[in-house]
Amino acid sequence: MPTYKLTYFDVRGYAEPARILFHLAGVPFEDKRITHESGDWEKMKDKTPFGKIPVLSVDGFEIPQSAAITRYLAKKFGYAGKIPEEQAWADAIVDQFKDFISSFSQLLMAQRTGKPAEEVARIASEVAMPARDAFFKIIDGILEKSKSGFLVGDSLTFADIVIVENVTTLEKNQFFTASEHPKIVALREKIYSIPAIKKWVETRPDTQF
Repeated sequence: MPTYKLTYFDVRGYAEPARILFHLAGVPFEDKRITHESGDWEKMKDKTPFGKIPVLSVDGFEIPQSAAITRYLAKKFGYAGKIPEEQAWADAIVDQFKDFISSFSQLLMAQRTGKPAEEVARIASEVAMPARDAFFKIIDGILEKSKSGFLVGDSLTFADIVIVENVTTLEKNQFFTASEHPKIVALREKIYSIPAIKKWVETRPDTQF
């Protein structure tokens, strides 16, 4: 069996779907977590493939970018979709998530960099909230048509994991109201009730992001 090492900050964030896939598949891995206070990130940044984390090392072979890592593990462990068409839809949903996060992150960056309150409010009302609402409309629409309760086909794919983890983060930061999206809440309950995932979710570090 290959030796896996997943390097990311000490938060759920973009690495959490990969962590969940490891626990779901019962595959051991080194969960290397970096704190901002340690100064380790500054020392290793230039040594990473793209100057970003997460990075997955497979017997020393490094794979950058969270979506690439998650797709790679999903394919190895059997959670990428049963047929090419399902795989394409799982990819499409995660790509749509990335489009949403690209817009939504403008609000987080404005808050973190100390932009004036008026500018933060403008970005929230004109960019972030419309992007969030459009994204939830898409996911709600997919679930409305689903006969299985999963986003793709009749079984779990990495798309389900990516979406429910994002919803958890949004909820922790007051950007998701459960009562407004019962089908998304039902999806999360469905995914988090899978025994291996349930065990991990109950014992993992509880972080805001």
